[in-house]
Amino acid sequence: MNDGLQSWLGAQIDTLKAQHLYKTPKILQTPAAGRVRMSGREVINLSSNNYLGLANHPQVRQAAHEALDRWGVGAGAVRWIGGTMEVHDELEARLAKFKHTEAVLVFTGGFTANSGCIPAVLTDQDVVISDELNHASIIDGVRLSPAKYKKSEGFVFGHKDMGHLEEILQKTQSFQKRMIITDGVFSMDGDIAPLPQIVELAEKYNAFVMVDDAHASGVLGKNGAGTTSHFDLYGRVDIQLGTLSKALGVVGGYIAGSALLKDWLIQRGRPYLFSTAHPPVVAAALIAALDVMENDPEPMNRLWANTRWWKQSLAEAGFDTMGSETPITPIYVGDEAAAQQMEKMLWDEGVYALAIVYPTVARGKARLRTMPSAAHSTEDLSEALAALQRVRDKLAVRA
Repeated sequence: MNDGLQSWLGAQIDTLKAQHLYKTPKILQTPAAGRVRMSGREVINLSSNNYLGLANHPQVRQAAHEALDRWGVGAGAVRWIGGTMEVHDELEARLAKFKHTEAVLVFTGGFTANSGCIPAVLTDQDVVISDELNHASIIDGVRLSPAKYKKSEGFVFGHKDMGHLEEILQKTQSFQKRMIITDGVFSMDGDIAPLPQIVELAEKYNAFVMVDDAHASGVLGKNGAGTTSHFDLYGRVDIQLGTLSKALGVVGGYIAGSALLKDWLIQRGRPYLFSTAHPPVVAAALIAALDVMENDPEPMNRLWANTRWWKQSLAEAGFDTMGSETPITPIYVGDEAAAQQMEKMLWDEGVYALAIVYPTVARGKARLRTMPSAAHSTEDLSEALAALQRVRDKLAVRA
């Protein structure tokens, strides 16, 4: 082991601890649900993306069992070499129909879908125009591309600021292609992108739009089809990204768009070209999850009933939820040390609510990020609310 490397790593970790930015992962010991056993403690889990409770749904589990018996545990190769099974093709066809697009290409994760798609469709003659609060996977995908994109060069618009976006579109007309990219639902604040206005500006200035619908999938639109469905913008959004690991409860990501886009990503999407295909049980479980989403409205209805109750109850108790419009419900704290102390005290109270601190959010903007889901009961949420009030009162913080 290199002493210099180990010394540097130790110093960096000590710095994170001193700045109250150090994170220790909790270990889940039961299936994902509203109440779980985690790192030896029974807790109400408010930090899961399992929006619809599908991660342990009996229909989804059964499909996985049947696929295991039929297909085995692995695909054995990357997709283009020989790892594409019939079940992968079926999943992509189902997703394309669900999203009302010509085609879908599935990647092993939402992060890799961004890092595979964005560099593949951009050249050094192009520019990316990005919302300043876009997810890290978008930012990293953009950095991997040869296109112009830097905030310092004027290509990042203020969060949901349509006037600023139009200014950038006006001054970038000399570029060959201009991609406007935004989250559909912003993962730290829980607000929704003004997608109709973005699309209108793109059409006015001959740009194209990519929307990352990771946290809108299964949450917004008909049967959870996302922001394009929510705003009735079918056919007007060029590239849509969705995840398969949040509301759908399994793992993966996908790009939805034209058949030509899919064909090009098969040729040049590096994570697709160099990653082994999903295990067939994953694809089969996802098809079953889609069946539930499309045919059973109860999970989505329950998700939104719990979301409305949670937001209203937090507001009545005096908590600042930062204008959230979706199940992602931040509780503003501000100070990093106070947010992490609240997380620890809530844990002792039997509630897991993760503190979000820099660099995930800006310094001084720390918050607890809470996520009501279809898997929670009103009793779960009532207990969590009471615990939040007790912890706030003990710490005398503004949350």
